[in-house]
Amino acid sequence: MYRKAYKELSKWRLNQNRKPLVFLGARQVGKTWLLHEFGKTAYNQVVYVNFEDRDAPKNIFQEDFNIDRIVTLLNAYSGLSISAENTLIVFDEIQAAPRGVTSLKFFYEKAPQYQIIAAGSLLGINIHPGESFPVGKVDFLTLYPLDFTEFLLAMGETGLVGLIEKRDWEAVQSFHSKLANYLKYYLYVGGMPEAVLRFSQNRDWREVRDIQNSILKAYESDFSKHAPKEILPRIKMVWDAIPVQLAKENKKFIYGVIRQGARAKDFELAIQWLVDSGLLHKVFGVSKPSLPLTAYRELSSFKLYINDTGLLGAMSKLNAKTIIHGDVVFTEFKGALAEQFVFQQLMLNERLSIHYYSFENSKYEIDFIVQNADDEIIPVEVKSGGNLKARSFQLYCDKYKPNKAVRTSPSNYRKESWMTNVPLYIIGEYLDVL
Repeated sequence: MYRKAYKELSKWRLNQNRKPLVFLGARQVGKTWLLHEFGKTAYNQVVYVNFEDRDAPKNIFQEDFNIDRIVTLLNAYSGLSISAENTLIVFDEIQAAPRGVTSLKFFYEKAPQYQIIAAGSLLGINIHPGESFPVGKVDFLTLYPLDFTEFLLAMGETGLVGLIEKRDWEAVQSFHSKLANYLKYYLYVGGMPEAVLRFSQNRDWREVRDIQNSILKAYESDFSKHAPKEILPRIKMVWDAIPVQLAKENKKFIYGVIRQGARAKDFELAIQWLVDSGLLHKVFGVSKPSLPLTAYRELSSFKLYINDTGLLGAMSKLNAKTIIHGDVVFTEFKGALAEQFVFQQLMLNERLSIHYYSFENSKYEIDFIVQNADDEIIPVEVKSGGNLKARSFQLYCDKYKPNKAVRTSPSNYRKESWMTNVPLYIIGEYLDVL
């Protein structure tokens, strides 16, 4: 299974100023598999330590940060002889080792020749007391579920992906029906590697849903195992409310949907725990679409998206039969799946600053406002059905007259004087080059 992050790992390996790499991502997005693949193909050997394993040397960093001593113990644990040039050292679930995160600073300062990747699904919420993150001493890379082009590659569609990567949008339209069908599949299957792998092998929708439900149960198990007991019930309430929040016409997060009379102070810690764990993502509203967008961010106004469209469908009990009923899957619960899909594709582009915008009366909303690397502010309207009219989008463009405006929908690519209609299945690649 091809993952684009492999290229980023290779760039890190060849960087002369390489630092220990912190590899982030929610559980079951494929971090461990990718690190093993990278180690097997790019190195002579891999020393792999998962600090959640029963026999792992969890206390290896507690005595001191003498690198020679630590490497000697790693040799004994792995049965290998570590060579700085040809060995990849992987510290998986490093948050489970006391002072493990702190050790990365000493590897960088005292022994930069060693090639170390530290991975952690719950790293953002499980730093041990007395530890601080080694800011400036590590590099970062985050792995997300497979995006749509990675999904196509898993389906064996290398030719289609090659065409998309050429950015010849007119030529891509020749395969509109085929790509639209694959997009429907992706909305149901999502990008969790195990679900994609099984679907690529047997097209068994039921097995995909079983895998997704198993992942959701594992996430909920993490809540009970790792979350502070005092906020655990509220974490579950926020998590369970996500499909309802995204099913609203206005996707802004409303505390009252969770519980009547609920206020921000009741749930802000629970929301932050889910964000830090990589399971939810916040997109803030802006009071004004001006540069820089972060200066106009409204911290009390935000949307919450889950980490995978397939998991959102599983949480919502979306039936696989929906896939075959025309474009129903796009409009299911007010286009929540389509908007979730667009967010996932935008999120992968670290050069984009992603927000949304509501008009003063809150009646109209622009789904996404993005600031790109050239400091252009681009409105992105998501239309999930055949009706492409969008009063809010037209009002925004009339008022602010953006140089570029994008409407993304199930329809064909079409460039007009005031905006461009971009098919949902190429929105990520399209904005990547804008």
